[in-house]
Amino acid sequence: MTAPAINPPGLSATSHPIQRAGAWAVAVLADRANPQEVTEADLDAVAARLVEDVMAAALAPKNSTAYDWWKVLFALFPNSKATHSKRPRDRAVLLPEIVALFVPDGPGSPTWPCTFCGVPATAVWTKKNLPMYDTNKALNTLPPGVAGWPICRGCRIAAWALPYGAWVTAGSATVLSCEQEAAEREFSARNVLRARRIMQLGFDGLAAGARPEVVVLRALKALGPDLPAAATLWSFKNDNQEPWLRVTRTRRAVPLFLATVEGNAELRRAWRLLELALTRRDKNGQVVASGPAEAARLLFEAEDGRSRSLLSQLHQLLDEPEKSWSLRNRAALTQLAFIYAEEILGMNPDLKPVATVIADWIEYGSGAPRGRLAEYRNVALSDYKLGALLMQAHFRLTLDGRAVSAGPEDWRPLIQQRPRSWEQRMLLSATVLQLLQERGVAVNERPIDPDDEDRTERLLARPMLGQGDGEAVRDDDCVDDDDDRGAA
Repeated sequence: MTAPAINPPGLSATSHPIQRAGAWAVAVLADRANPQEVTEADLDAVAARLVEDVMAAALAPKNSTAYDWWKVLFALFPNSKATHSKRPRDRAVLLPEIVALFVPDGPGSPTWPCTFCGVPATAVWTKKNLPMYDTNKALNTLPPGVAGWPICRGCRIAAWALPYGAWVTAGSATVLSCEQEAAEREFSARNVLRARRIMQLGFDGLAAGARPEVVVLRALKALGPDLPAAATLWSFKNDNQEPWLRVTRTRRAVPLFLATVEGNAELRRAWRLLELALTRRDKNGQVVASGPAEAARLLFEAEDGRSRSLLSQLHQLLDEPEKSWSLRNRAALTQLAFIYAEEILGMNPDLKPVATVIADWIEYGSGAPRGRLAEYRNVALSDYKLGALLMQAHFRLTLDGRAVSAGPEDWRPLIQQRPRSWEQRMLLSATVLQLLQERGVAVNERPIDPDDEDRTERLLARPMLGQGDGEAVRDDDCVDDDDDRGAA
C-alpha cells in the first residue's frame, strides 16, 4: 500500500504577494471560490495542466505563437529545467523532470516548515524553480551550506501557477495584493483568460498598450462605494540580466471615487475625455499607448515617488494653450479634478473667490487678456510667484475701483509651502480657465473645430473603463468610427 502524502489537502493564501497570487491562480484554475477550498484532487488536476502547458512551451519552435509562453516562463524561472538553453528537446526525457516538480511529499524524509505557509515539506527549492529572488550573481541568495527553501506541494504548484494569475509580458510579471479578496480573485480570473490567449495566439493576439492597472480598476469598481480597499501592484522581472521590483499602490478611497464617476454623466464624460487624450498612435495609426490603460495608471502611486498623478495630468490637459475645449468639456474635466481631490486627497477647497480675482485681473487689466493669461500660466504652480501676482492683481483691481472678491487671508493657503498647496494651485488654475471661458474672455486660443467636436462626441459614445473583454478594455475603443477594426 502506498503511504499517504504528508502535506494536508488544500492550499493557503499567505501574505507573500507572489505566493498569494499563485494561490489565487490555482483557485481559479480549479474553479474554486478561494484557495482554502482547493482540495488535493484539485492540486492533482492543476499540476497536470501545468505540466502539459510547460511541456508545450518548452518544446515549441521559436517561430511559433506557443513559444511566447516559454518567454513568460523564462522571465520568471530562467534557470529551470523547462527554460534552460540546454533543456532536452525530447518529450520523453523532459517530461519526468517537469512532473517531479509537483509530486506530493512522501513520508520517510526529513521535513521542514514550508517557507511560505509553514506546513511540513520535504522538497527544497532554490531560485531555479522560484520567481523573484533578487540576485544576478548566483542561482540563489542562500547562506553557504543551505540547500534551498523548503516548499510544500501546494506552494510549489502555486509558484508555477503564478504566470496564469499574474499580468505577464515577455519579460515581467505583475501581481495584485488587495484588502478585499474579491478584487484579487477578479484580477486573477481575468489574467487566466489572458494567459490562455497568449498560449493560443501569442502576444501579437493581444490588444496593444494594455496594462494591469485597468484590470485592477475594473475589479475595484465591482466592489462598490461601500467597500473601501487599497490595492498594491508588484511588478518584477526575475531573469538573469538585472532583476527589479516596482511597487505601486492605490488609496483606499479609489472604489468610492470610481463609483462617483460611474454615477455621474459629466464625470463619466470627463473620464472618457481623459482616456481619449491619453491615447497615442504611431505614424501608421496603430495604438501604442492605450488611453484607458494610461488613465487607470494615474490612480496608482509609485513607492519611489516616480509616478504621475491624475490631478497633474488633468492640469496639463486643461492648461494646454493649443488645446481648445468646449465649455461643457472643460467644466467636466474641472469637476473630475475637484472630485478626485475631495474623494482621494480629502480636499474640499473653496477657490472661487481667489480664482475670480485672477479672472477679473486678466479680463479687465490693461493690455490684451492673452498676455495676462500667459503671465498667470507662467507662475500658476509657484508659491512665491503666484503670491506676487495675486498681490499685483489685488492692487490693480482696487486702483481701478473694482470689487475684489478675495484678499491675502483667502489666498494664504495657496502660496505657502504646506501639504496640498501644490494641488490647490492646480485646482485654482482649472477654476480660473473655466471662469474665463464662461465669461467669453478672448484669449486667442485655437478656435474649436466643429469636425473635431463631432469626432469627439462619436468617441465619447463608446464604452468607458471596465466595460471591455478579457483585456479589460480593448484599445480600439478609442478609434474612429471608420476604422475597420471596430470597437470592443
